[in-house]
Amino acid sequence: MNLKKSALKTLKETSRTFYIPISRLPDSLQDAVTSAYLCMRAIDEIEDHPHIENNIKREILTQISASLQSISNDTAVEDITAYIEPYKHLLPEVSYRFAEWATLAPVSIAGRIWEATAAMSDRMAYWADKNWVIKTKADLDQYTFSVAGSVGLLLSDLWAWYDNTKTNREEAIAFGRGLQAVNILRNHQEDKLRGVSFFPEGWQLEDMHQYARYNLTLADSYTKSLPKGPALQFCQIPLTLAHATLDVLILGKPKLTRNDVMALVAQVCG
Repeated sequence: MNLKKSALKTLKETSRTFYIPISRLPDSLQDAVTSAYLCMRAIDEIEDHPHIENNIKREILTQISASLQSISNDTAVEDITAYIEPYKHLLPEVSYRFAEWATLAPVSIAGRIWEATAAMSDRMAYWADKNWVIKTKADLDQYTFSVAGSVGLLLSDLWAWYDNTKTNREEAIAFGRGLQAVNILRNHQEDKLRGVSFFPEGWQLEDMHQYARYNLTLADSYTKSLPKGPALQFCQIPLTLAHATLDVLILGKPKLTRNDVMALVAQVCG
């Protein structure tokens, strides 16, 4: 199996939700977005791993960042992943193969994806070291930028690279933040079980719902401003699912059902 087919297979196994919009992208843009998604999902799985100590997470994530910053023409995949080997038995495939995902990106945009992944990995190392202690809204904004708002900026760069699509970069950050805030709400109880809360001190569910809704409103503006084309097609699906997930969470339901997701995707792709 060649790398692209293997990457798409891993993508489908890792996130059926994002597999759908990514699989609809034209070839070179699909390679770039797949590379970016899998690289970032690889480090996200490390950050969230329930059986790896925070100091080890910090070490792995810092080394990933350093390796991405030092990539050159003679750098081998094995050189980048050597330090992951001791933890390979703990990590999912998407994580221990992250160097392969990095090589999938087209040469003309790969450096931007490496830079974004390296920066995110450093930020995740910082938050793991802090045990994700969030005291204020400013802390929450910092965290949601670290792991999601910056992804919105990367997507904007990918759209511009592919067909010169122009976007509002402040709204691009909100696009990422809004999706992340919905994830925080969806995983709130699971996070509490591992001793982590992304809620600022004194915040209740209603406060986080308002935070998510505010950012999703800006994300709506971001998406509506996109011209017809692959960027618009991509953004509509996760944004629609985020709004629907927030709606069911407000009603006290845990998440969308698989049938709900497929019906919404069909409606968007109609």
